[in-house]
Amino acid sequence: MPKLILVCGPSGAGKTTYSLSLSKEYDAVRFSIDPWMQTLFIKDMTSLDYPWIVERVDRCCDQIWQISEQILSLGGNVILDLGFSTKAQRSVFSARAKVLNIFSEIHYLDAPKDIRKKRIEKRNADKDPSVYAFEVTDVMFNFMEPHFEIPDHQELKNGCKVNI
Repeated sequence: MPKLILVCGPSGAGKTTYSLSLSKEYDAVRFSIDPWMQTLFIKDMTSLDYPWIVERVDRCCDQIWQISEQILSLGGNVILDLGFSTKAQRSVFSARAKVLNIFSEIHYLDAPKDIRKKRIEKRNADKDPSVYAFEVTDVMFNFMEPHFEIPDHQELKNGCKVNI
């Protein structure tokens, strides 16, 4: 049975690093939102406008889903590192999987804010291409903080919380 894992967590929680590890463990295709946004839209962004950003994230997610659906239909596993900041975003992908008769799991990554900020500072400095797509500034970090919705117990019923 194909596996679909949705990885969520606030900025700096370790989603991309965790997703890379999961993709090896499950022999899965991994999609990460940051390189898509970097390639397609960052040059056009003039300010931190949440509706503008979300609209473009949603466009990328729709394209990523079209490819994921093909992989899952062929029996492959997929790891989605798309941020999944809101319950609504997570619900959309869980419902899409259900239409395919595929069970999805939500993996929620959590870490204290100070640790997450240090991770982002290190990622910005190292620019390791496996996890770095663009610089996340303090302004960006603080801008995104209130937009993350922690998954509830129902969402995590078939998933897990990971403290890393």
